[in-house]
Amino acid sequence: MPYRYREDIATADAAFEAWDATPEGMFATAAQATLGVMVADPEALAPREHRTFSLRADDLEMLLFEFLQEILFYKDAEQLLLRPGALNIEIESGGCRLQAEMHGEAIQPQRQELLVDVKAVTLHRFAAAWRDGAWRAFVILDI
Repeated sequence: MPYRYREDIATADAAFEAWDATPEGMFATAAQATLGVMVADPEALAPREHRTFSLRADDLEMLLFEFLQEILFYKDAEQLLLRPGALNIEIESGGCRLQAEMHGEAIQPQRQELLVDVKAVTLHRFAAAWRDGAWRAFVILDI
């Protein structure tokens, strides 16, 4: 899951680029990068809780935006840090759909090294598209 944080973009926010060969891989990588802003070791999150959800948007870019916002919703509403399991994206002429299976665990400061709280995904410079032989995303998170 390749991604890199961009510290040269914003001083009060967190920015990253994520890429993969498939849209699902790009979504999973962007989710991992988002979690990496909040917790030091996202890979260490145990799969104790499971959630599934479906999302629909006019295009892939807005579908990614909604997906990352959904991860933040579960963090805020249910105090859950969720990682993607199975993701399925359908791109059609009328829009895009995502079916997501997520797993993770409740926020436990005594067990997890928490970093910063991500408040929202911003639309500033937000992008998700096929470019240079891969699906690529650019995301700025409001922290």
